[in-house]
Amino acid sequence: MGRKVILATCALNQWALDFDGNLRRILKSVEVARSRGARYRLGPELDVCGYGCADHFYESDTLLHCFQVLKELLESPVTQDIICDVGMPVMHHNVRYNCRVIFLNKKILLIRPKMLLANHGNNRELRWFSPWNKPRYVEEYFLPRMIQDVTRQVTRLGIETVPFGDGVLSTNDTCIGSEICAELWNPRSPHVDMGLDGVEIITNSSASYHELSKASRRVSLIRSATSKSGGIYMFANQRGCDGDRLYYDGCAMIAVNGDIVAQGAQFSLEDVEVLTASLDLEDVRSYRGEKCHPYLPEYRPCHRVKVDFSLSESQDVYFPSHEPIEWRFHLAEEEISLGPACWLWDYLRRSGQAGFLLPLSGGVDSSSTACIVYSMCHQICQAVKNGSAQVLEDVRHVVGNAAYTPKEPRELCGRLFTTCYMASENSSQDTCNRAKDLAAQIGSTHINLNIDMAVKAILGIFSLVTGKLPQFRANGGSTRENIALQNVQARVRMILAYLFAQLSLWAQGRPGGLLVLGSANVDESLTGYFTKYDCSSADINPIGGISKTDLKRFLQYCADKFKLSALHSILAAPPSAELEPLRHGHVSQTDESDMGMTYTELSLIGRLRKISKCGPYSMFCKLIHMWRETCSPSQVAVKVKHFFRMYSANRHKMTTVTPAYHAENYSPDDNRFDLRPFLYNTLWNRQFRCIDEAQILRYLLPDGRRVKSLCEGHAGSSTMLVALRMQRAV
Repeated sequence: MGRKVILATCALNQWALDFDGNLRRILKSVEVARSRGARYRLGPELDVCGYGCADHFYESDTLLHCFQVLKELLESPVTQDIICDVGMPVMHHNVRYNCRVIFLNKKILLIRPKMLLANHGNNRELRWFSPWNKPRYVEEYFLPRMIQDVTRQVTRLGIETVPFGDGVLSTNDTCIGSEICAELWNPRSPHVDMGLDGVEIITNSSASYHELSKASRRVSLIRSATSKSGGIYMFANQRGCDGDRLYYDGCAMIAVNGDIVAQGAQFSLEDVEVLTASLDLEDVRSYRGEKCHPYLPEYRPCHRVKVDFSLSESQDVYFPSHEPIEWRFHLAEEEISLGPACWLWDYLRRSGQAGFLLPLSGGVDSSSTACIVYSMCHQICQAVKNGSAQVLEDVRHVVGNAAYTPKEPRELCGRLFTTCYMASENSSQDTCNRAKDLAAQIGSTHINLNIDMAVKAILGIFSLVTGKLPQFRANGGSTRENIALQNVQARVRMILAYLFAQLSLWAQGRPGGLLVLGSANVDESLTGYFTKYDCSSADINPIGGISKTDLKRFLQYCADKFKLSALHSILAAPPSAELEPLRHGHVSQTDESDMGMTYTELSLIGRLRKISKCGPYSMFCKLIHMWRETCSPSQVAVKVKHFFRMYSANRHKMTTVTPAYHAENYSPDDNRFDLRPFLYNTLWNRQFRCIDEAQILRYLLPDGRRVKSLCEGHAGSSTMLVALRMQRAV
């Protein structure tokens, strides 16, 4: 009697609307799975068309091309004698569903629509799909003619239909049920009822994107899913950049009875990774025999689709079973080093460009972007060293040399990466040296230029038209003049960055252009501490979703791992935009002084605003306790008000900010993750009044002395009147 099954799950680097490429990668994964003896192959969510099609899901063309790919999959000899599980949108009764299409030997066994849709964070599935709201219910689906020509699945009435709905597969030796991505994360996950109804193998096809430390939550959920009632759990995920700000981070895995027995890579440059495991069904049955009770009669049992096929073989005594393993999680600093680097590589090779250009200022942010590119070069060289023909082919295509083979990261970095220090009369020699030293250590092609000539030309035009020449505040100018002069320098740098990105390779006699990289961190985006359309305006930004405090820890990690000693002086220097005049040859301007708060404070405020959903009053109420050792309530109130004034006055900048890698759930990305107005009433009248009144309540004492001290300087204000009335009442 067969009891051991070999199952295959995978991580695929699919690309939205790249139907031919997606087909190749699906077939490659099936081919690898079959070569390892697997009889069930599971793929990621919507792997036929790619998860990130967005409003292209509305188009009938997308449905058409998905069925064309499905037809080729059904006809391919590669997909014979193995159950294949692929994802695609399907229209049923004029309603669009996110579905799994499961087939075997040119016959579609089941179309299983997603029941619980992801509609939070970056996910907007309810915009394009409807959930299947009929648990345990299956209908007939009428196949398109092109699929009928292949399957020849005829019912008693002579019409070609297949089961569509919440069903499970019942093979000769086991029972298999499906979950799709967010259904695992839901408090009413289908795997609970399926497990109680005897489903032994549960699959999950996901398009789960990377956030720092998110992998541990995935593993915990899957362990929990199989430890409660036993069973085998297969998890497949997309991996890579499929066309937008998200990076899908793999982590394909297989679990049995609460233990992980097979682990896939979280970050990789490979387009196809297949994970297989040999598992004993008797382990599931023994575990459940002790733990589980009979299925309750008031619940409707799963609809079983009978399949005349076995996942096991009759002679399997000597098949080895996989043993539990300990999952190795990456540190957050490692994840910053690996995830954005893989995202950059996908973007570069798929964009058809020849490399990157980065305005390198010698500060923490631009140095972080530079280190991510250097990490990308490390991963490319390691993949080529490990024999990856696909990565080698991609590198040769990017550099435009069919005979090229990268030997070491510094040499490759010199081919792919150009850094540019754009000095002005306000730049210090220290930052110039720091940028030059880091560029030398990572091997980038480094340019050192001066922007003063361009700045003076622009100001000369203004002076010629108006008869006035603006001055910095340090030279007697107003705040308006001071900011305008800083903005001119910043915007000139953007223009020069794009000029050199387009023509620097041309000047060297090399083909192609360069993608401009941005380096504004999440804190600067949140407060608007950057110039609109300055050199933070770029093609893509690998650090735009990461806070300054996390970036500093990342640079320390890079200094140790890659032996980049230049990073020590960069970390030790106070962050500065260097847009105001130097004082005795040294920097007089610092970021934290300009912003009115530290980056550590901003990092916490950013988390409270987004993750904890705090408005001004709620944030004040939390921070008076969190900062009680360092700030009085009145100081907390000043900081909270100052932040929200800055945030609301500058939110409009987020509408034009460079597309950034999504790394954390405190991101202020305006595209679809953090949806807010960009025209605010910056006075926040009622919100700030609540903060003031909360301070008054704290100060109320029977003798009233502390109330009066609080109200000094607020004569005639409504806050003071409320305080005095409350004092009299006491």
